Amino acid sequence: MTAGWGERTRAVRRRSARSATLDELVSGTTPLVLTPDPFAEPAPRSSTAAIPLKRREPPWVRRYASRLIYTDALILAATLVGFGALVLPNLTTTLSWPGGPDLPYIVPLAIICVLWLLCLDAFDTRDRHIVGHGVVEYRRIISATFFVFAIVITVAFFLRIEVARALFLVALPIGLVGLLAGRWGWRQWLRARQKAGAFVYRAVVLGDRAKLAHIITQIRGTHGTGYTIVGAITPRGTRTAIGDVPVLGALADAEEAFDAANADTLIVAGADELDPGTMRRLGWAMADRAVNWVVAPALTDVAGPRIHARPVAGLPLVHIDFPRLEGYHRVVKRTFDIVGSLVLLVLASPIMLATAIAIRIDGPGPVFYTQQRVGRQGTTFAMIKFRSMVRGADDQLASLLDLQGTTERPFFKVTDDPRITPVGRLIRRHSIDELPQLLNVLAGHMSLVGPRPQRPAEVTLYDEVVERRLLVKPGMSGLWQVSGRSRLSWEDAIRLDLYYVENWSFMQDLVILFRTVRAVVAPGETAH
Repeated sequence: MTAGWGERTRAVRRRSARSATLDELVSGTTPLVLTPDPFAEPAPRSSTAAIPLKRREPPWVRRYASRLIYTDALILAATLVGFGALVLPNLTTTLSWPGGPDLPYIVPLAIICVLWLLCLDAFDTRDRHIVGHGVVEYRRIISATFFVFAIVITVAFFLRIEVARALFLVALPIGLVGLLAGRWGWRQWLRARQKAGAFVYRAVVLGDRAKLAHIITQIRGTHGTGYTIVGAITPRGTRTAIGDVPVLGALADAEEAFDAANADTLIVAGADELDPGTMRRLGWAMADRAVNWVVAPALTDVAGPRIHARPVAGLPLVHIDFPRLEGYHRVVKRTFDIVGSLVLLVLASPIMLATAIAIRIDGPGPVFYTQQRVGRQGTTFAMIKFRSMVRGADDQLASLLDLQGTTERPFFKVTDDPRITPVGRLIRRHSIDELPQLLNVLAGHMSLVGPRPQRPAEVTLYDEVVERRLLVKPGMSGLWQVSGRSRLSWEDAIRLDLYYVENWSFMQDLVILFRTVRAVVAPGETAH
């Protein structure tokens, strides 16, 4: 079965005149899943080649999709039955329309339930490529829901059917929230299983060693990817492992090496040897096995909504949008900051009052602490916090940083900081010391979400890459605060901040705020 592929590969590599390579497209970490073209010319096969009768797909994929179907059906049925039992008796029990019989409301509700489920399937809300990660799954659920009710409104208008308005004001939002909550719950369940090593795709990576090392580091360093790397294939097959990932073989023996790993996914990076002809034949070999064929372009830290694949002249070109926090988007973000900070100030005022009293009782010194921080475009402002350290703490910072050898890093963090007071330790653990910064948000110096503001001395250590943190307003909470907090290295913290800047979206802000609430209520061991 493998002889034909090896011979074809070696023949292609001996060609003297080769086409332009795909290296610029397939040498990074952002996966682009390709599906076979049903109208493409059939692949030439060797006499020993065999076509599998069954897709090599892990059994958990189908089981997980079934659970989503049952959950969606249960939520929609409960929503519409509850609506019919609790709301409609106070309004009407029958549906009337000119020229037609009066129907009990249970009939149109059942039709809407079935239509809703069909639309969820038609909008690919359970597509295995999007479930379990990202916001595309949620967006498709929202689109499918509004499409269903657009159909209901259209039919009711043309047939002059009097539909209870409560159907749109009650059933629609409750059903939509229920669907989103159900998917979120299953997503948490799936991530917990994947963290334990179950419910994952077994992937082999193929390409140059340096590119593969980067892909392996990125995938393993990010929770919830759904991939476990079981082996690597390099152009020459040098048996030296890439970290702890074994090299299974060379490109010429890719078919044998992939089969030996019992994998279900091949992630292709890039290599000089991967010319278009070799890529095509490798794709044919993987199509024979009906496995997941994933191409990783030379792009890192790019959010999914910015990526648009477009085939041009047979080339799978990947277009990247550049987010711009200007105009309408800036107005929306600023409006949300103003409204959100006002609401939070009102809600948090009892906690802030109790904190001020506790700090005063704990020892001498002011209740509030202000410090100059650097904001958007390098402007400075006075950031307000509840005092959580002893008086004169700033004078001790340089010696403590020197003692732990981190004076040259942009994030001035002291491990097991001796300057923190007993009350300060509690309020810092739950981020209560940050609540006065709501006044900075209201004044426009900060945002609810963004990279954390840093001291001028820290900003002087920035290089031209890290300076991109200053393109947006600093925030009370940010991506790295909800992704590990003090456990992260400064390199990872900066990488997450830059990811936020490069991929800003209002939806991402909402997700970070939601995760912030969880991190504050249950901070875990990484908060101090």
